[in-house]
Amino acid sequence: MADAKPTLMRRRLGLALRALRQRSALSLQEAAERLGMSGPPVLSKIENGKMRVQPAALDGYFTTYGVADERRKGEIRTLARMASSSRSANLFNQYRGAVRDPFADYLELEEVATHADWYASQLVPGLLQTPDYALAVVEGSGKWHTAREVRTFVELRMQRQQVLRRERPLEMWCILDEAALRRQMGGARVMAEQLRHLLETAEEVAGVNVQVLPFSTGAHTGIDGAFTVFRFDAGDPLVVVESLTTSQYLEEDAHVGRYDVTFNHLRARALDTVPSRDFIHKLIKEEA
Repeated sequence: MADAKPTLMRRRLGLALRALRQRSALSLQEAAERLGMSGPPVLSKIENGKMRVQPAALDGYFTTYGVADERRKGEIRTLARMASSSRSANLFNQYRGAVRDPFADYLELEEVATHADWYASQLVPGLLQTPDYALAVVEGSGKWHTAREVRTFVELRMQRQQVLRRERPLEMWCILDEAALRRQMGGARVMAEQLRHLLETAEEVAGVNVQVLPFSTGAHTGIDGAFTVFRFDAGDPLVVVESLTTSQYLEEDAHVGRYDVTFNHLRARALDTVPSRDFIHKLIKEEA
C-alpha cells in the first residue's frame, strides 16, 4: 500500500475502520499484528486517511474486528469504493495549474455524491453555468492572473458538469435567489443564454430541479449566504460553505442538521418548479 494524500472520503473510510477496531477492543499494535502489517504506524496511516485501502483487503478487517453485520460491511465497502474514485483525481491532475490543492476535495465530493442540495445566493452554480457565463464569473473574481489560467479553470468547470450526465447522475436540487438570476455577468446576451440553459438543463437532465427564491420573499433562513449539502450512498451528509479564501467542510451532526433545516425552509418558501420556470422565462424576455 502506497502513501497517499488524505482526501475527505479516505479520511471517512479511515475513521470507519478505526471505529470497528475500537469496538473490537483491539489496540493499534494488536490489530496491526493480526492484520499482518509491519507495525502500528501502517494501520495508523490507514485510519488517518494517509494510506490507501484496497477493497479486496476489507474482508481481513471484518474478520479481525469480528464484524458480522452485512449491512455494516456493505457501508464500509461503499466507503472504500468512494475513497478509491479516480476521476476526480484525474481531473485535478489535468488542471492542477489552475486550481489549489483544497479544491481536490470538492472535486471528489461532486464525483462520489449521489445528491446535492444547493442554495445559490449570488451566482448560478458552476454545474449549471454556460461557458460564457463561467468566463465572466472567473474573470471578474480576480483570483486568476493570466488569460491561460482563466481559460483552464473555465474548461475544468465545464468538465465537472459531466457528473450530471454520467451513468448514475448526481441529483441536484437547486434553489436560486433572484439576485443570482438578475446579476449581469457578461452582458444581456450572456445572461439570456444562461437563463435558457437553466431551463433546458432542468427539463432535459433527470434529477435536476430548480426553484427560484424571489426578492418578494423578504427575510429568509438562507440570508447568511450560499451553501451545498452533499449526500452519499454511505456515510453522513456533508455541508460545504465557501468564503473568499477557503471552503469549510462541515460534518458534525449539529451543523449538518442546521443546514438541512435551512434548506427545507428555503424550498418551502421558494416558487415551485413550474412557477420558477415561468419566472425565468419572464427574465429572458426582459433581457431581450
